[in-house]
Amino acid sequence: MKAIAAQPARTRNSMLAYAAGALVTLAFLIVQTLGAAARGAPDSFAELAERLSPAVVNITTSTMVAGRNLPAMPRAPRGSPLEELFPDLFGPQGDGNERQRRASALGSGFIISADGFIVTNNHVIDGADEIQIELFDGGPLLDAKLIGTDAKTDIALLKVEADAPLPFVAFGDSNVSRVGDWVLAIGNPLGQGFSVSAGIISARNRSLRGTYDDYIQTDAAINKGNSGGPLFDMDGNVIGVNTAIISPTGGSIGLGFAMSSNVVTKVVEQLKEYGETRRGWLGVLLQDMDEDIASAVGLDSVKGALISNVVPDGPAEEAGLQPGDVLLNFDGTEVADTRSLVRAVGNAEVGKAVRVVVFRDGKTMTLKVTLGRREDAERDPTVPVVEKGEADGEKEAMGMRFTALTGELRSQLGLDDSAKGVAVLSVDESSDAFTKGLRAGDLISEVGQKPVNTPKDVTDALKAANDAGRKSILLLVHRDGEPRFVALSLTD
Repeated sequence: MKAIAAQPARTRNSMLAYAAGALVTLAFLIVQTLGAAARGAPDSFAELAERLSPAVVNITTSTMVAGRNLPAMPRAPRGSPLEELFPDLFGPQGDGNERQRRASALGSGFIISADGFIVTNNHVIDGADEIQIELFDGGPLLDAKLIGTDAKTDIALLKVEADAPLPFVAFGDSNVSRVGDWVLAIGNPLGQGFSVSAGIISARNRSLRGTYDDYIQTDAAINKGNSGGPLFDMDGNVIGVNTAIISPTGGSIGLGFAMSSNVVTKVVEQLKEYGETRRGWLGVLLQDMDEDIASAVGLDSVKGALISNVVPDGPAEEAGLQPGDVLLNFDGTEVADTRSLVRAVGNAEVGKAVRVVVFRDGKTMTLKVTLGRREDAERDPTVPVVEKGEADGEKEAMGMRFTALTGELRSQLGLDDSAKGVAVLSVDESSDAFTKGLRAGDLISEVGQKPVNTPKDVTDALKAANDAGRKSILLLVHRDGEPRFVALSLTD
């Protein structure tokens, strides 16, 4: 400092500025280096695997199944030259009766509490009459009690009793995980015992087949037997339950899927408390929006979820929701699409009063809905009941020929007496209606979000839409008992 102070002011300031700049550069390089180390591959997964493996378990299940129906066979005499070539002819003979045999299956799981609660896949234990747990450190097999299952997310909760507190792992927040993050899978692949594989998160928010799917895709090796095992982040938290693979060979090709922890934790909490799930239920059928439907209802952008039907006496109907409403906001959260809405409703508390914002007739409105329970609705489905219409001949419009319903036509189309609307008799293959999927036999119950009972109702609705300058119109179409909205163009 004394040498610097002895220099002229300009030189001293230059040196100070140079030193400050060097320090900033050094600090930046240190931050970059630390960040690169944090994002790069670890030198080894050994310590993490050693710490986490004791909480992972092998699961063996068994159940009685029907054996093959073996016909009675002629027996060859003992000592025959055929005995060595065809030993089956000299073993136990079938008598033509179906026999019972015990079948076994293997899977994985992980302990989530010291008192022995274990999470696995529903398909690992489905139908089993005996479930046994093998701990990492060996010892006798432990009998497991089934607490509850959820087929929709393929999750099951088990419970074992042990002489001492068991090692366990905690759930992490799967929502903060990013594509490219390192992950560790531990389980019992192909019945080979405890095994560890590592990889990265390849994708998030994948859907395979279920309503509540939220899968993490990973290239960490997952094979048969890994089902129900944990997928860990680098902090040792469970961010997924290994559930499925996609493979033409049946083995790992780097397409493995783990149900995200933010789905699993809610299911596990309910299974632990109630032995079953309790999901919110709105009482509507939904379909995704597209540009044509948005234009037909008067929305300036594709957003929300379209209500195609409302269950009579359900929560939505009691709150005043109607078919054709576009649900834009549910309980304070913007609705991106039907999938996000279904998950939000399912995660909501049964009996909770929530505010929903819908778009109807060119304006938004807020309604309050008291949610029901989805499981109750599924056990006791409600069938909509509507009034009959009257016949007034046939008409053609929008490339379709349609007619009012009659008793004979209802019988031909497999409709009950409560069906309401007009029946499509034929569709021009060059029309927009054919392109959008309408076919002979479809039932149209609404046009322009107005109920139709006769062909004249249809043409009147089309004229009103044209007079209003609409470029498209919304039809509510029913096929095989399922309603959906279709937007048809009104321009040539």
